[in-house]
Amino acid sequence: QVHLVESGGGLVQAGGSLRLSCAASGETFSSYIMGWFRQAPGKEREFVAAMRWTGDITRYADSVKGRFTISRDNAKNTVYLLMDSLKAEDTAVYYCAARSGRLFHTASRQYDYWGQGTQVTVSS
Repeated sequence: QVHLVESGGGLVQAGGSLRLSCAASGETFSSYIMGWFRQAPGKEREFVAAMRWTGDITRYADSVKGRFTISRDNAKNTVYLLMDSLKAEDTAVYYCAARSGRLFHTASRQYDYWGQGTQVTVSS
């Protein structure tokens, strides 16, 4: 049973940084795609970033490209989302997600496993 636990959210001023963590367990993730999504109040869940667990390919939403970086630590079985130059519009609940396979998808319905989410609030 795959289990994902996010942490690292909080309140930060615009222009600041946060690093989210996603501790993954229950599987060997070498053949998985790991993703980050976010959902703001009244809006649909949207794709933020994804990577192959092998680390060879990453994808980003245009809205975060150049500001956010997805990475992983194999030894800790953890995926990170480093968020720099945060803006008020980045405020949302951020979710870690996983799907088996090597094809990238930006649609949330393509992901099989989800964490509980962590709140990120950016004050302007």
